[in-house]
Amino acid sequence: MSVIAQQHVIDSVADALQYISYYHPMDYIEALGRAYELEESPAAKDAIAQILTNSRMCAEGHRPICQDTGIVVAFVKVGMNVRWDAELTLEQMINEGVRRAYTDPDNTLRASIVSDPAFSRKNTRDNTPAVVHVEMVPGDEVEITVSAKGGGSENKAKFVMLNPSDSIVDWVLKTVPTMGAGWCPPGMLGIGIGGSAEKAMVLAKESLMAPIDMAELKTRGPQNPLEELRIELHDKVNALGIGAQGLGGLSTVLDVKILDYPTHAASKPVAMIPNCAATRHVHFTLDGSGPAKIAPPDLARWPKVDWAPSAESKRVNLDTLTREEVMSWRPGDRLLLNGKMLTGRDAAHKRIADLYAEGKDLPDGVDFTNRVIYYVGPVDPVRDEVVGPAGPTTATRMDKFTDMMLDKTGLIAMIGKAERGPAGIDAIRKHKAAYLMAVGGAAYLVSKAIKDSRVVAFEDLGMEAIYEFTVQDMPVTVAVDAQGTSVHQSGPAEWSQKISAKIPLRQR
Repeated sequence: MSVIAQQHVIDSVADALQYISYYHPMDYIEALGRAYELEESPAAKDAIAQILTNSRMCAEGHRPICQDTGIVVAFVKVGMNVRWDAELTLEQMINEGVRRAYTDPDNTLRASIVSDPAFSRKNTRDNTPAVVHVEMVPGDEVEITVSAKGGGSENKAKFVMLNPSDSIVDWVLKTVPTMGAGWCPPGMLGIGIGGSAEKAMVLAKESLMAPIDMAELKTRGPQNPLEELRIELHDKVNALGIGAQGLGGLSTVLDVKILDYPTHAASKPVAMIPNCAATRHVHFTLDGSGPAKIAPPDLARWPKVDWAPSAESKRVNLDTLTREEVMSWRPGDRLLLNGKMLTGRDAAHKRIADLYAEGKDLPDGVDFTNRVIYYVGPVDPVRDEVVGPAGPTTATRMDKFTDMMLDKTGLIAMIGKAERGPAGIDAIRKHKAAYLMAVGGAAYLVSKAIKDSRVVAFEDLGMEAIYEFTVQDMPVTVAVDAQGTSVHQSGPAEWSQKISAKIPLRQR
């Protein structure tokens, strides 16, 4: 009979969360390295190169892979024979581990969790509470898998109650294109089948904790219907041509994971949750002998990929930028931004809209005239950093504010992650503006281009405050030009046709 000490749980969870903040799972890195070698789309290959370069930088520098350091989800299996030496509940122990990990002064992680979610949405400041799933199992050990799930991918979760005779493949292939690229492909799809509605969602999330093994599965061949389904979905989703960051290409998913559970005869619940390019999870076991020890990966196993700006990139001076220059940009142009830009996300946009609705002016120091806004919520800096990892957030969340911002503030361009929706594109076309895309999953790499940072408004919003960044050669791609042409529409359409032309008719 094992006795599990409270402090061992707390220390193990804290150490694990720090570990996954800067170490990708090795299986993901190896799979992404294979995808990089096979990729034929120049835009997608460049995006994967940024992700791989960022990953190695984070592993070496012990800083977060992504500025969105996630909501913590823990799957805990408690042996029936375990005894506890603890005053806190299991959930309280895990939350204390989360608190210590996210406030660690050597590698401070971004606190993204808000309480009172329907109303005030106040940041808890330490990323607690975690979401904890507990299962009682035979034995005298405690197994814990911790993950940090980013909002961009979590927001793309899907659920459906199919009829028993409905096709899961058809639903997945219809649904994945509606998810856009805000979940930062290439990543994984986790699918839960059966149980009840909530059980299917938990199965989908838990399936993402398993190692990537699609290459091995294809080599040995499927041994049951679920493995056959995994392969079929993997190949057919990739044939959609969505590609890295939604730019069009060969690799949209690196693996498809499936867990199932018996269900009601009248039901067929199916859940699908993507995991992004910043996939973060680790498994450890406590047996009473002390806190878990997680060995660091061998950095020599990282692919030898060192991203550098394309020779075709155009340097842009943000301090002298004009609408005429913005109108000259074309979809797919690669730019290197230099000068000053302002930042703002959901909460800042909402406050700006409220100020205008009340007939008030913007705060002192906030002037968007002929300027660019970056949709970002950075990690706090440590040591000599100007800013912590500062990758883009999902741009579609700002679509409902885009017409207002372009009409009232003098803003002429925006930077974010993934595609823009119809409302955003219409506003961009109407005001002859542009939308620029930075690579999601390259937050530490992007932060190295930021040479100065200061808060200029809404400081109480924490990471959602308005900052002014001074940047040097910050890499972006023109994703929507002043005519409203989007690379997130043209890229996947082009690559789905190219892939289809390669697939024999009998395999479609």
